[in-house]
Amino acid sequence: MRGPNLDIKKFAVLTSVVALTLAGCAAGTDSDAGGTAAPANSDIKICVYTHGDGGTFWSVAQAGAEKAGEDLGITVDYQGSTNDSARQAAIIDGAVSADCDGVAASAPDPGAIEQAMLAVADAGIPTVTMNSGSDVFKSLGAFTHVGQDEIIAGREAGLRFNELGATNILCPIQEAANVGLTDRCAGARETSTGTVTDFNLDGGLQDLTAASAKIKAALEADPTIDAVFALNADIAAKAVLPAAQELGLDLHIGTVDMSEDALNAIAAGEMEFAIDQQQYAQGYLSVVLLYLNITNAHSLGGGLPMYTGPGFVDASNVEAVIGYVAAGTR
Repeated sequence: MRGPNLDIKKFAVLTSVVALTLAGCAAGTDSDAGGTAAPANSDIKICVYTHGDGGTFWSVAQAGAEKAGEDLGITVDYQGSTNDSARQAAIIDGAVSADCDGVAASAPDPGAIEQAMLAVADAGIPTVTMNSGSDVFKSLGAFTHVGQDEIIAGREAGLRFNELGATNILCPIQEAANVGLTDRCAGARETSTGTVTDFNLDGGLQDLTAASAKIKAALEADPTIDAVFALNADIAAKAVLPAAQELGLDLHIGTVDMSEDALNAIAAGEMEFAIDQQQYAQGYLSVVLLYLNITNAHSLGGGLPMYTGPGFVDASNVEAVIGYVAAGTR
């Protein structure tokens, strides 16, 4: 899991070739193996309904999904729910009446969307989960999951912190209902040779100034904390780093996901690493997998998740990645 990430240029070429090839195949195929006419691309609508907030992470996932739709010549309806599980469930619930031919959904709070997802599957609409839900996708009726296993990501972060000599790691959780975040902390706890402590930062993304004040208070209360495993790039760069700087602390700071501020901090030596789950690929591949299911009866994944991470961005490769983040594809 420590190898270099797939170069975005190679990824773009690969996905474009795949998409164009698939589009050509679909255009030249009148029926599937059962003799049922496959829909024309222009008639296909794939719905991507996430808990996303449209910020630095989810805007990139959305861009990937919409680029896949453009490459395939289909309609992609992307809707986020700003971390509101009830709202996401309601959006998914409307997938049948919205004439979705396939549905991709994130599952940070699986119980909240279970009934809606199963209703979609019962209506004969293929589904995949993306981003979060790697351990529950089958129970939601999906044929595969596209994303990162958060326990694995956390384990890899724990190993990184071991290499840095960290002994007391604070792990702020900015969404209390998001099991993926607690899994990241739990994974780090499995491999860390030190202590990893969960810290309640619920709602931190809505008020980064208040989040920074809470982090600062925690650091002041326990001067033995020598590392912070932030679970979001904005939390890392706009809450954790300012708190550490105000206190004059030289902390080891790692994060999950990327932003321009976080990458600049890594380049400046102020943060150690960012875990890259490659959300552009999550959006893109979810649409492609559903497209293949609709047009050619493929159920890819072999009943297992299809991982897009974790990869790592650190001082060794940050300069190469910065430009892609600015372009909105990483």
